[in-house]
Amino acid sequence: MKLGQLAPPSGAKKNTKRLGRGSGSGQGMTAGKGTKGQKARSGGGTPPWFEGGQMPLQRRIPKRGFTNIFKKQFSVVNVGDLAQLSAEGVVGPDEMVFAGLIRKNHYPVKLLAAGEVSRAITIRVHKASASALQKIEAAGGKVELIMPREGK
Repeated sequence: MKLGQLAPPSGAKKNTKRLGRGSGSGQGMTAGKGTKGQKARSGGGTPPWFEGGQMPLQRRIPKRGFTNIFKKQFSVVNVGDLAQLSAEGVVGPDEMVFAGLIRKNHYPVKLLAAGEVSRAITIRVHKASASALQKIEAAGGKVELIMPREGK
């Protein structure tokens, strides 16, 4: 058998109905849409959210608050999470991604103080809370701040 001989089984392929191609086709003139009206027009019909002229749901419900378009997003790492790392030396965002502490190196990394750290470790992050800095320095480590990248 050759590739040129392959064919779908009989009955598997069906020709599409050709609408509006003359009265002899059986689907001529109005093309099965009836006469006149919104649904008979080209591009006619209502969108799924249309409620027949009733006040739409998105306008009926109360509006509260706002979305800050200037919000800065950070990947958050806690001091306690660093205890899981077996890496020695300098730990930066790439090592944190590899260890699974943050998902991807897309946002700037911020170090927060939740948890405890027992060993000296050098951490490179974009931001750190004051209490996180104290905990790391108390354990004999240090925090290096990377050039601050704007949060998205």
